[in-house]
Amino acid sequence: MLVEQFSNYLQIWYLTNKRDLPWRNCMDPYKIWLSEIILQQTRVNQGLPYYLKFVERFPTVQDLSIAEEEEILKLWQGLGYYSRARNLHAASKMVIEDFNGKFPSTYKDLIKLKGIGQYTASAIASFSSKEAVAVVDGNVYRVLSRVFGIFTPINSTEGIKEFQKLAETLLDPENPDIHNQAIMEFGALHCTPKKPNCMYCPFSKDCFAYQKGTIEVLPEKIKKTKIKTRYFNYLTIKNNNEILISKRSGKGIWQHLYEFPLIETEKEISEKKFLSSIQKDFHLNLSEIKSIHKNEKPHKLSHQHIYASFYDIELDAKAFGDMRTKFTPILKKDIGDYPVPVLIDNFLKLELL
Repeated sequence: MLVEQFSNYLQIWYLTNKRDLPWRNCMDPYKIWLSEIILQQTRVNQGLPYYLKFVERFPTVQDLSIAEEEEILKLWQGLGYYSRARNLHAASKMVIEDFNGKFPSTYKDLIKLKGIGQYTASAIASFSSKEAVAVVDGNVYRVLSRVFGIFTPINSTEGIKEFQKLAETLLDPENPDIHNQAIMEFGALHCTPKKPNCMYCPFSKDCFAYQKGTIEVLPEKIKKTKIKTRYFNYLTIKNNNEILISKRSGKGIWQHLYEFPLIETEKEISEKKFLSSIQKDFHLNLSEIKSIHKNEKPHKLSHQHIYASFYDIELDAKAFGDMRTKFTPILKKDIGDYPVPVLIDNFLKLELL
């Protein structure tokens, strides 16, 4: 009985409790796509201002496709997981080249775009063209695992298949857009990770977790990867009104963002030892180092904790000229124009330059 009535109960709850969000008031697959990418790993109240900024600056996919990557990264600054922004840019170019500038609205075409997986393609297709494809995100995993008592880990191959199959079984083929929005909203507002509103839940009589007292343990997840600790030592090298920065490359964190010249160490080292090492590596005079700022609390990423120190260095014209060949000199007043990690942005807000 629960399977047959599930979508009906869900949609009744949704029509009474849903939030008024701008991407719900349109069927434009481009704008829906923007919202979905922004809201990956991001809460709605944090992502909403970014969505509004992107729609204002890039009202069409054509506008986004011709933008410079640095401008996109700058607008994205503070959201984290910057690969999303780079994929956003790449996908916009694919729309222009592969779909004649018309943003696709079917699952089979959406899944071809950079940065779009099964969940995102299903969401966009169902919201923009009412295609009957089921969405499964973190909220959906939580609702289904609790209501139906599923203990298979949601981040296992078996779990992904099991939950997807159940979601497809429960989907209302006549109103897939409302059903999908409803189950995600229900998980976000009602069946929350902590302290869900079980007393006033439409499924309370049938919910396995509520009846068996397993709300706190569902959904099950395979244990997370061990957190890695890193030590970043930044050099703010200045001469009069100029400062040196560097653009990150490679496949690690913060790809294509800017930062100060960096020396990473395997462990925290004493100031004396570090100053001796940079004197040797960069031929700097210790007397030129003016002050040191340390972040006592780590900057926390998903699988990394970064402890950062900032060494403020004022060089004469000749020494600064030698360093210009290794790094990018800019005016200190212009540093706010460059996309930087939140760690650097927080340092800049302290006005220590």
